[in-house]
Amino acid sequence: MDEKKKENEKKNQLRNWAIFSGIAFQMGGTIFACAWIGKKLDERYPSNKNWFTIGFVLFGVFASLYIVLKQLKSLNK
Repeated sequence: MDEKKKENEKKNQLRNWAIFSGIAFQMGGTIFACAWIGKKLDERYPSNKNWFTIGFVLFGVFASLYIVLKQLKSLNK
């Protein structure tokens, strides 16, 4: 009985590790995509500051945090 319990705990730890590492890649990808879009818009509509890049990066950060919090909430159920 103890062996099955330990095996289930190891599976849960591996599953959690995979979920959390996937979340990190998802956050990085979201922020990178938003930064890329902002940079392309700044190239197309130049100004004295890179407002599109700044705005899209901030949007990407907040969007990725929202997604992470939503995933963590569903993970705790």
